Amino acid sequence: MEAERLECRLSMKDFVKMQDLFLPGEQDEPVSMGREEFVEKAFSLVGRGSREEYGQLFDNVDVTRDGLVDWEKLTTFLLLELSEKDEHASAAAVTRWRPLHLLPAVHREPVQRVAYLRSSSRYLSISKEGMLGVWTDELTLLKTHRVTTDSVKLKDLWVTGMVVLSNVHKIAVSFTSKEICFYDLLSKQEFSCQYKLQGLRHTPISLDYWFNPQNADEAVLSFGDVGGQLSAICFRTAQISLFERPSAGSDQDTVILIRWAELAQGHHKCCYTVQHQAHGQDWVRRVRFLGNLEAFVSCSRSSENTMVLAWREKEATPLRTTSFHIHKGSNDLDYHAGLNLIATAGIDSKVCLWNPYVISKPVGVLVGHMTSVVAVQFVLGKKQLISFSKDKVLRVWDVHHQLCIQRVAGVFPKTQECQTLLFFQEECGRLVLTFNSAVAVLEASQEVGKRVTSHEQAVTCVLYNPLFKQVVSSDAGSTVICWLMDTGQKVKQFTQCHGNAEISTMALDASQTRLFTAGTDGSVKVWDFNGHCHNNLNAGRDQSVEISQILVLKRTVLVLGWERMITVFRLNTFSQYFVQPSEWKGGVQHRDDVLCAAFQPPQTLVTGSYDGEITVWNNSTENALRKLHPDGQRGLKSSSDSQLLKPQTVLNSPRSSLPSFPSLSAAPGGVEDPECSYAVTRLFFLEDRKSVANTGGADLVSCGGSGRVRFWNTTRSCLVAEFVAHSDSGSIIMTVESSGRYLVTADMDGGVKVWDIQDYCLSPGEGVIYQAPELLASVRPHLDCVTHLETCVHGEQLFLLSASADCSVALSHLPGAAVGIFGQEVHWRLDGPGEPLPNVSTTEENLASKVGCREEAGSATPRKEPPQGQGYQNNEGGPEVKATDWTEQTTQASPRTGSILGKRYQERWRLRKSDSKPYLSKDTQSCVGTFSCLRMEELDAVGDLSKPDFMTNPHQYFGQKWGGSLPAPPPLPVNVETLKAAFDDRSLFPKELLEREEWAWPPDRPREAGMKTNGGRGCGRKPKATANAAFRVK
Repeated sequence: MEAERLECRLSMKDFVKMQDLFLPGEQDEPVSMGREEFVEKAFSLVGRGSREEYGQLFDNVDVTRDGLVDWEKLTTFLLLELSEKDEHASAAAVTRWRPLHLLPAVHREPVQRVAYLRSSSRYLSISKEGMLGVWTDELTLLKTHRVTTDSVKLKDLWVTGMVVLSNVHKIAVSFTSKEICFYDLLSKQEFSCQYKLQGLRHTPISLDYWFNPQNADEAVLSFGDVGGQLSAICFRTAQISLFERPSAGSDQDTVILIRWAELAQGHHKCCYTVQHQAHGQDWVRRVRFLGNLEAFVSCSRSSENTMVLAWREKEATPLRTTSFHIHKGSNDLDYHAGLNLIATAGIDSKVCLWNPYVISKPVGVLVGHMTSVVAVQFVLGKKQLISFSKDKVLRVWDVHHQLCIQRVAGVFPKTQECQTLLFFQEECGRLVLTFNSAVAVLEASQEVGKRVTSHEQAVTCVLYNPLFKQVVSSDAGSTVICWLMDTGQKVKQFTQCHGNAEISTMALDASQTRLFTAGTDGSVKVWDFNGHCHNNLNAGRDQSVEISQILVLKRTVLVLGWERMITVFRLNTFSQYFVQPSEWKGGVQHRDDVLCAAFQPPQTLVTGSYDGEITVWNNSTENALRKLHPDGQRGLKSSSDSQLLKPQTVLNSPRSSLPSFPSLSAAPGGVEDPECSYAVTRLFFLEDRKSVANTGGADLVSCGGSGRVRFWNTTRSCLVAEFVAHSDSGSIIMTVESSGRYLVTADMDGGVKVWDIQDYCLSPGEGVIYQAPELLASVRPHLDCVTHLETCVHGEQLFLLSASADCSVALSHLPGAAVGIFGQEVHWRLDGPGEPLPNVSTTEENLASKVGCREEAGSATPRKEPPQGQGYQNNEGGPEVKATDWTEQTTQASPRTGSILGKRYQERWRLRKSDSKPYLSKDTQSCVGTFSCLRMEELDAVGDLSKPDFMTNPHQYFGQKWGGSLPAPPPLPVNVETLKAAFDDRSLFPKELLEREEWAWPPDRPREAGMKTNGGRGCGRKPKATANAAFRVK
């Protein structure tokens, strides 16, 4: 096997030593070295590797062959070499798929399109008969809707395609009636038709939509038809209006008819059209608009002009086209902007890779399919390509090496002829395939390897119980686990708390003795910590709902997440096991589903909804007082809204359920990406800022869609500050430390950031503040989306608890230093700072110096750190400690791991073992132990002690009593005369004891005076014993 290269074996300390070789001299000129000088100095200073390896490193760095190497050349080579190695490793990584499962049958005809709504984490599927299925992020059916048009009869209706207009919250559906209908997703009525584009020359069969991330008003809707024509509508003001309305006084609910001839003639100033017919009369099977190239690409099944690339040089000129010829034609295509490659699904069973600027031949041909390829799609993050052929074979390709790294076959439905679509959602690794009317899903298993996990399924919530000093966590498998905060050891586990339903969130009451758990079955259960359920709250009214938060107050329990009204339970109704919800006196004040809430004593309650609206309530009277919204134009007026974009819990999937959004500019004048939602996922009051709110400062923090954090003033109902905490991350969550100093935010990629908000927004500014507070730390303790954050004070130290969809619960100091993952084999001790989290980036040098001083102080007492899993690595120069080292040892040492009784028995056996045997560490004999925190040193010398004054001069304290004699005590009474008989052996001890003593006395041992013998009696009877002998036996 080939040995690992030298640059891959060097540690950070080795590179620091190597940097010292290139430090500038007295004249501050860069230092350059020749080959021999570099080899000798580097080999002697670093002390790792051989001279031949350093010579090879020099030759690799010196690409210009000028015989000199400086620090800039060396670092450039290392960055390029290692980054390329990481890319190749990621591209060669084989995805492990879970078993294929079919979704419930809701379609009767073939499915024409599958799409994903990022703003609401919903899937849409539409079939030929017009049946639209709405699916949750877990791909459970939410509702169905029949899409119709009055142009044709229902029996003649035939849907040909669908596309999502994400920046304007609409969908466009094409029909065989040669029209395209635009349906509004945010209207009062579900899927109300807003525009109808009629008068098309041919039936459109493929649709595509693109909008400019920097300017969402610029958008392009392109479609190909059965006549070989590609048409496109270029919108100038998409967010304001797609098309011009006939008159200002027209009804907003009426359908606006748009004629294609009017668009082509330029009657609508807000858009213009472009067309070409380079495909002749062949059907245009696929069309895409390439934003970075500002060009259209389309394909057909013809051998001539199979793929056409079209662009517009000037606005007034027609499209220019160039054609690519593929033998037998192409069924599908996809484009990778990073690689600038177009992949085509050939009918000749080949997948071709094309450079848009080279039309003569493809730059790569992927051969492996035996029948025609029907669908292709790039995996952008891994630079891979997925292809699916007519014989139901799925292949995954490494684009860089143009090799097939995976083949999946034999798991798909057995059908003869079928129409197949492929849709891959990269964020959660979910592949959706359609076979006529059936919808199948392949999900990628989590690539966590042997990393330490706390739960078997995705963790949904984590809490800290200060009464028992325990951490409570829940998962998607309806399991609740209690952990010891001091060691990270599991102490209790309750399974099937809500049957097979997921536990979405939890809460503790004020006494910390009752645990509230919310399940997706629509119930909220009240438990004690012995596992007994006291109450079952019917929050969903016998329906499955998605509960996002439970807020336990003094007299009420508020349950939120799936409707526009607050569901309330009065504590005075908890006398029965089953508790029904009461009526919220304030009624409906939100236009969309309420997701979260926060309470500030004595009576201020705020609730945040999916549309970004925050309502301030008087909790005592349950009346709404005022509303907060980023646009500042919302009033206390209720109206119904569409239930299609129904929000969901922050976590609904072990992979990733946080909706993903593009990045936003944090500049004050920046234009917000309209695909990003205003959804409020978390609300927190700043407890120490009650007086600040009266002067215009911020007293409320919210976060949610678009990765933004907003600071509000609830007294004046205004937005004080707003900044992007996580770009390119979509929806985020947060928590605020109890003293109001630290703000902690987390995203769907597992990243966590700590902000210093102690002096942030204390006084109002001239306008909204867009500058972010000071960033203290940015870490990534998890591999998947963070689902819950919790801060706690334990042992006079501040800690951060984070739960993630990667099945782990992590503990770290706040801010910055990791402690470990709950459930790891080696237990930790909370008597000092832990290892620093990886990828820590601080914004101030003084913070780094403070952390360094703390680590140096903590290293004075040597101790063995627990092994950190993947993501918790040792950044020092020594070898990395991996979780696999101790996991394998534990597996071999435990005879119960292969037990046929199952995992539950194994878990109970481990708990019983840990309870019966104390934990013994190898450091028991060292100076680190139970009394390691005590000071061990010699005692100070003690001088001569002088007698107290009352001993030296007793007459001054006791007077005449000191010299007098004490009175004689009275004589003791004589009871011999009053007793009937004196006590002896036989009256003091039982007869049986005396006989046993006499029988056990050795025959050759002389007896004491007064001991009687059994003279003349046989040895069959036991002799009697004296009292003294009885005492000896006893």
